[in-house]
Amino acid sequence: MWNGRAGTFFRLGRLHGLLLEPPRTTPQKALAMSYVFDPVPQPTLPIKGSDKLFPVHRIYCVGRNYAEHTKEMGGDTKDPPFFFQKNASNARSDGKFPYPSNTSNVHHELEMVVALKSGGTNIKPEDAMRHVFGYAVGIDMTRRDLQDAAKKLARPWEVAKAFEFSGPCGALVPAEQVKSPSKGAIWLDVNGQRRQTGDLEQMIWDIPNQIAFLSGLFELKAGDLIFTGTPSGVGAIKKGDVMTAHIDGVGDLEVKVT
Repeated sequence: MWNGRAGTFFRLGRLHGLLLEPPRTTPQKALAMSYVFDPVPQPTLPIKGSDKLFPVHRIYCVGRNYAEHTKEMGGDTKDPPFFFQKNASNARSDGKFPYPSNTSNVHHELEMVVALKSGGTNIKPEDAMRHVFGYAVGIDMTRRDLQDAAKKLARPWEVAKAFEFSGPCGALVPAEQVKSPSKGAIWLDVNGQRRQTGDLEQMIWDIPNQIAFLSGLFELKAGDLIFTGTPSGVGAIKKGDVMTAHIDGVGDLEVKVT
């Protein structure tokens, strides 16, 4: 039966085989999301000068983006950029790096990290920097022996790159506080001895072009991190070592291998 005032059917029977009844109101409690177990915590990074945290969505890393490092790894500087990923939870800011299992050759790769506050697809290089929230000092820790084995078998690099604690990072510095993210010294010491040294202007693919290239492959999102490549001098670390990293205008990072 149709009730014009209510604009609904009352449940009085069947019409052409259809059961007619008023819509049911879902209890508010039923709308609350429930999980079969507690979700893992949202990965975050601290922000310099703020009590707020930066929620990490995804981590992209560009490979062989400094000419000298490309050469030391046997690559060709004329090749287009290539990317791999770490897990969001790999980004750590507690200053510790537990030596991982199933490896005897772990290398440090110092990198400037770019954090995005927005994203999109097919971003033009000239529009890319407006999506940047800030910058940090980061280290792409790598199980080099597992990476070498994967290369020989033409297999992915996840076991070499995306293991626990493999992305030590310092606090993010807001973009407006970094005068020149495209130029400045970048270096890393191990136990006070210089291992890596270079300049941000030595990147083969600069930040705007990295963002543009990535956005043609993925839809970039707020919370994404981009590890922008490492200068030459990568090398092995061992338990007890202390890595001290620096990027002009961005800051310092100290990480102890435990």
